[in-house]
Amino acid sequence: MTTSDEQSSSSRAPLPEGTIPVGIGLLVAGLASFAFLRVGKNAMGGDDQFAPVLSLWFATFALAPGFFLPLEQELGRAISARRALGQGGRPVVRKVALLGIGLAGAVIAVVLALGSVITDNYFDGDWVLLVALVVAFASYAPVHLARGIASGSGRFRAYAVVMGADGAVRVLLCIALAVAGATSAGAYGMAVALAPLAGFFWVLSRGQLHTDDGPPATWGEVTPNLGWLLLGSVFAAGLVNAGPVAANLLKADGQEELVTQFGYGVLLSRIPLFLFQAVQAALLPRLAGLAARNQLSEFRAGFRKLMVIVIAVGVVGIVGSYLIGPFVIEKMYEATLSNRTMAMLALGSALYMAALAMAQAVIALKGHALVALGWGVGMATFVLVTWTSSDDLFRRIEYGLVASSFAAMVSFAVSLHARLRAGITPSHQSMMEAIIDMPFES
Repeated sequence: MTTSDEQSSSSRAPLPEGTIPVGIGLLVAGLASFAFLRVGKNAMGGDDQFAPVLSLWFATFALAPGFFLPLEQELGRAISARRALGQGGRPVVRKVALLGIGLAGAVIAVVLALGSVITDNYFDGDWVLLVALVVAFASYAPVHLARGIASGSGRFRAYAVVMGADGAVRVLLCIALAVAGATSAGAYGMAVALAPLAGFFWVLSRGQLHTDDGPPATWGEVTPNLGWLLLGSVFAAGLVNAGPVAANLLKADGQEELVTQFGYGVLLSRIPLFLFQAVQAALLPRLAGLAARNQLSEFRAGFRKLMVIVIAVGVVGIVGSYLIGPFVIEKMYEATLSNRTMAMLALGSALYMAALAMAQAVIALKGHALVALGWGVGMATFVLVTWTSSDDLFRRIEYGLVASSFAAMVSFAVSLHARLRAGITPSHQSMMEAIIDMPFES
């Protein structure tokens, strides 16, 4: 077979292992998010009553993926590396589990220490929701460890079950509470908090988290990039959920309904991000493979194609949000948002999507510290712009979301250009970390 034939065959290669089940898991999780908002709002009697639960939901996804996704990444990478050598991964699981317990304990301690401040300023004095936030954060520790074991072991159906069951069970619990006539925010908050454990216990009961014993694991084996991954992940997950969290903190008396409706708009603007995650799960491994073979010109061409897809999806999302966004959100949630607000939210999501694609490429090229720096720049930009740009609640946050994602994107573009010019190629470790770097969840 000639070189051109080999390249043609490679271009027609099937999707990487796990793409379809993980894509299905993402789809289920996304659809469940929309259903949860509608069911929860109707069950609790309106936007004002549902606002605290929605605030809990966004706070949970600002915290949990940010702190636990790096553990999932490092666990999946380490197990995969051992699997390639025919070695069992149980010692690695023990090490990462200890890290997870320590990290969860430290964050929960900080949340409890600031409990009165958080409760008064974010949950409108409802202590039950603070407890729900702590339970939700703790619940995601075993969930992310399970996903790390599943991805590293090549059990992608189990990975998809853990991901999809979270959203599906959340909706089912809300329906059960609605049928039972429950209307308290605390009850629905605990449904949010406990839902992620359903998928974990399901795959655990079926033996899909089993790992064989193997050589002892050192801390160096499981933590080579953990610090940078943790810092970048906290900023990235915080940034994608910063809009609703900031709206809840900055709202004036009587604006609870507006904050809830803003949350609906943020979720609708994320539809292109859901689509992008499915696409990048298929394309990123191929890009990393090209770079690993030092085919940097092909890598650049492939990455340009990925960015064309990102731009196309982003433009469609922005135009669609401006033209029909207010109509869709009115029909789905009986909410009122302007064309400008919907378009600005979609623009922020499109820029975040482009930044995420570049960040994953930089991680594949071993630029973990540069990715942490880029997301840090984005978060600092959000705080600065939101603080200084306007007195209007929606407008200041919209400006902050657009400016912060643009700043992060520019930072990653500069870093990616520098890594490619330097001729840096990915390792197996960096490829695994890039493939599963998804700080955005719902």
